[in-house]
Amino acid sequence: MKRTGKHETQFAVCINNEGYEASLEAGKLYRVIPDVEAASHGYIRVIDESGEDYGYSANRFFPIDVPPALQKALGNAAATVLRAEDAVQVQSAHGSRRKFKQALSKVSKAKSRAAHRL
Repeated sequence: MKRTGKHETQFAVCINNEGYEASLEAGKLYRVIPDVEAASHGYIRVIDESGEDYGYSANRFFPIDVPPALQKALGNAAATVLRAEDAVQVQSAHGSRRKFKQALSKVSKAKSRAAHRL
């Protein structure tokens, strides 16, 4: 499928994993791979639990803006460890440097714990 030349990292929260329980986790934030052709058919391409990118119906996801500092902290992780409630906490703390750093720290610790489980 044709992908865009965009370098902007995008994320979306899975809101419906019915029928794809092994591939998607409801409430989890996934990295979106821009794909114009998939979008034209109502699909979104994400890096799922397999670590590969696949197209899923776009109505299974809710797109979310993630602050650049958090994108950097997440690095090149395939499927991120960030849960929806963590993303909301980070976004709401965006105005306060101390709260933002605390939220980022929580996300980094969760990411580290998940990496050790692999």
